[in-house]
Amino acid sequence: MSPSLDPVERNQIKPPIGIRFLECVKKRRLSYGTHQAIVLIVTFLAYASYHAARKTTSIVKSTLDPQSSEVGLRSVPWRITYSNEPVARKRSSWKLGEGWAPFDASDGTALLGELDLAFLAIYAIGMFFSGHLGDRMNLRIFLTIGMVGTGIFTSLFGVGFWENVHNFYYYLIVQMLAGLFQSTGWPSVVAVVGKWFGKRKRGLIMGIWNAHTSVGNISGSLIAAAMLSYGWGWSFVLPGLVIAFVGLLVFLLLPVSPEAVGADKDEDELDSPNKAGEGVTEPLLASDPDVKQEAVGFIEAWKIPGVAPFALCLFFSKLVAYTFLYWLPFYISQTAIDGKYLSDGSSGNLSTLFDVGGVVGGILAGHISDRLDARAITAASFMYCAIPSLFFYRSYGHLSLGLNIALMFITGMFVNGPYALITTAVSADLGTHSSLKGNSRALATVTAIIDGTGSVGAAIGPLLTGYISSKSWNAVFAMLMAAALVAGLLLTRLIVAEVAAKIAESRSQGSTSRAPAAALDV
Repeated sequence: MSPSLDPVERNQIKPPIGIRFLECVKKRRLSYGTHQAIVLIVTFLAYASYHAARKTTSIVKSTLDPQSSEVGLRSVPWRITYSNEPVARKRSSWKLGEGWAPFDASDGTALLGELDLAFLAIYAIGMFFSGHLGDRMNLRIFLTIGMVGTGIFTSLFGVGFWENVHNFYYYLIVQMLAGLFQSTGWPSVVAVVGKWFGKRKRGLIMGIWNAHTSVGNISGSLIAAAMLSYGWGWSFVLPGLVIAFVGLLVFLLLPVSPEAVGADKDEDELDSPNKAGEGVTEPLLASDPDVKQEAVGFIEAWKIPGVAPFALCLFFSKLVAYTFLYWLPFYISQTAIDGKYLSDGSSGNLSTLFDVGGVVGGILAGHISDRLDARAITAASFMYCAIPSLFFYRSYGHLSLGLNIALMFITGMFVNGPYALITTAVSADLGTHSSLKGNSRALATVTAIIDGTGSVGAAIGPLLTGYISSKSWNAVFAMLMAAALVAGLLLTRLIVAEVAAKIAESRSQGSTSRAPAAALDV
């Protein structure tokens, strides 16, 4: 059991005001399990709101650019584009389906792809800095600032509707700033959850918890699609207000670590020792409270065994996942299903089934990796299974609505399963690796390295799709299948190590069981 804090230390600790209010109402200190429940709920809502704000762009794409069938590769990157119609006329006569300059021209899809690149490129760069800062700051304050900032700039994108903004640079700059503030989210929430939960059931717990990504995508899709008829600006403003409100909840309630609120760790919450052969018997997250922990440096974090291959794997895995995140509603609206085209709103609603499959895939990948104690084998297996699922969805998804739903669900399960596993349980495992000797102040940095590298792929995928889709969606899916294959291959070395460890463990258990039998024969 972790050493208890003495009364003097407890008096020096000031939990968030919301925690103090709950303790005042209950007239006793909250238990460790109650703190864990608060952490899971608050961080779940926090990152779900991040994804809800992020998802809106994909829903509004086909509204801003209804002439996508005429798109060619004639765009000039990062240029300013204006509407040909007078501002007053455009503002008073806009109707759903008419498009919005500068995205309603023949190069509209490419411009939308460039917005995705702007958002995700800044998100990826910001991720590395966010992880570095997150391990050195109060994560509750850091996360609150990120969420409020995200809400402001998400809403400002929608303000362009009422202010009749048709300047491409306005939307570009707003998206870049939104991406910067969004980068604070993932390193922060994974670091907090990793400090409250040990490794023993981390895959399953984080697999279930990681449903926030899909819940956020689904709720963001439904909100954005529902608001389109009132003006596409509301599709951005409402999610922006939601994430700012949840940011306030984070500030009031989130306990960033057991030490921050003076919580004693129950004995059954301690991690079990690492498996034989790893040379470490203390719990991964346990540390000497009398020793001041120093945050791990960026280069040092890259050298942790497993960080580089999983980061590179996530580069390609996230390329696939984010291409679906940003382009699936658009793809559905431009694809005749059983000879009929769906409306923008219906396409957005239908696309949520991909995320429903992602929830199942994340939970399944986490549970399997816990049972097998083999993160790399599980992640690679899902990536390899994603290849045929992508092929079948593209080849047969248009035949009927029912078949499209089934294949979309299966594709979401295999695409999002490894993405969820790597960004949660794997990141937390590596952030508390035995080489760190119990230092938990590497969680945000390691998480940022892995997810930041993945976010570079997430930026490239949607950008390439904006250009490639104008010539052939078959080429887009070929790109996605190739990326899934490379993602799996990058884990080959870790797979071999896990298989070798399993064989050695099996032989060790076999020799142990045979020893008593041999003694009886004697």
